[in-house]
Amino acid sequence: AEKIDGIIISLPNFGDERAAAGAIQMSGLKVPVLVQASPDDPAKADANRRRDSFCGKISVCNNLNQFGIPYTLTSLHTMDVKGRPFREELENFKALCRVVKGLRKARIGAIGARPAAFNTVRYSEKILANYGISVETIDLSEIYGRIGSLKDSDAKVRDKVKSINGYIETKHAGEKPVLKMAKLGVVIDSFIEEADLDATAVQCWTSMEEYFGVVPCTVMSMLSNALKPSACEVDATGALSMYALQLASGKPSALLDWNNNYKDDPDKCVLFHCSNLPKDVFTAMTMDYQAIIAGSVGKENTFGTCVGRIKPGPMTYTRLTTDDLGGRLVAYAGEGAFTDDELTTFGGYGVAEIPNLQDLLRFICLQGFEHHVAVSLSETAEILEEAFSTYLGIETYHHSQ
Repeated sequence: AEKIDGIIISLPNFGDERAAAGAIQMSGLKVPVLVQASPDDPAKADANRRRDSFCGKISVCNNLNQFGIPYTLTSLHTMDVKGRPFREELENFKALCRVVKGLRKARIGAIGARPAAFNTVRYSEKILANYGISVETIDLSEIYGRIGSLKDSDAKVRDKVKSINGYIETKHAGEKPVLKMAKLGVVIDSFIEEADLDATAVQCWTSMEEYFGVVPCTVMSMLSNALKPSACEVDATGALSMYALQLASGKPSALLDWNNNYKDDPDKCVLFHCSNLPKDVFTAMTMDYQAIIAGSVGKENTFGTCVGRIKPGPMTYTRLTTDDLGGRLVAYAGEGAFTDDELTTFGGYGVAEIPNLQDLLRFICLQGFEHHVAVSLSETAEILEEAFSTYLGIETYHHSQ
């Protein structure tokens, strides 16, 4: 049973409407179910050759409803199992199964305390636990202590230095900050392995800069690019959102701020972070200092940000959060595109175009969602909505045209 991530009910004919629902109920499996019916050929409509899958699918779904078994439908009521459209449906169903399986046992690492100024990233661990999601915590003092036990010459440290230099242009930072980042990376890698984590959320300011002398952005970027999402500002549900999006798309995801308007266009905005975006989302990137907090902690203590523009093209955005007063998880998801509109700024950034953006922003504000949003260069909003709402019991707003 542990190896079964999903079930496909395939109807070549009307079938036995009770059998599928009964078998799934008796199995005890709580996995996604896809219902497919094969099309009839009007030239073969005689009693011996007509298959009636069209009708049988309705009856099977009726029985699944009676048994309380959630299920997913193909985009067309009947689909040929040998056709390309159905193969595409299968790929989407596989992604759906990944999201459901992954979130039901997700493990998030919270590294440090949230920034005192950011109530927005508060969340309920108890609500997450009710959905099967664990949060493993570690204090920054433990991180610093473990870093202190590492030598510059340690093999893991030297290997991490090479990895950083191979991942991003570091000439603006110099050797000393890169060495510090390497030690931080080694320690976080170790924490991820020992706690069996799927994603992390890191206290990225200002303790790290004041008492260690770098920003963790490059280390976090490398994790996200390696499909171990890492979120800023101890935004644990932001990390969970990144993880869900990654499971759906199979691509690295980023956490960004809904940050600025773009000129007078109501359907465009600037998405930005300082940044720790994964390399795969950039057109090109380089390492620099964190321009926002350099004035308070000193430029020399803020090297490690990943600076560049996000690639133009289709994108999906999503956000999961705990509704603490309602005792539940809620979410939104939708699709848009990054454009190549002119913009000169710092950090990691892109101009996003989203249909009816003002309605989405109104929803975000009225429902009390965070200013952080998870993004990937994919088209997977329908997969996320189906996984969240149908199988995980997460009320989801799908923003669309």
